[in-house]
Amino acid sequence: MDGPGGGWRVLVPETRRERMRGLRGHPSPRPREAMLFRRCRSVHTFGMEEPVSIVFLDRQMRVIEVRRSLPGRVVIPRRGARHVLEAAGGSTLRIGDGFRPARRTGR
Repeated sequence: MDGPGGGWRVLVPETRRERMRGLRGHPSPRPREAMLFRRCRSVHTFGMEEPVSIVFLDRQMRVIEVRRSLPGRVVIPRRGARHVLEAAGGSTLRIGDGFRPARRTGR
């Protein structure tokens, strides 16, 4: 997916098991990497080793709130959120930034 400034690598879990696992078992996200949970308003950080940025997105995939969360927490829903991104703890995403699926080339 392209995000602010383009070039974001966004993982999208496909199965329920992948959604439940989230970033656990993955290397910590690097800058400009995230995991997108579609149709999700709340996440947890149990099993994570480092703080992460929890980014709430509206229906148009625009950022409506960014929270930094420590490991072992439940992040309560944000009103108006339709999707959640988990990104590196020092994410530079800001309210109003937007995401859109990247165009695939050369396949």
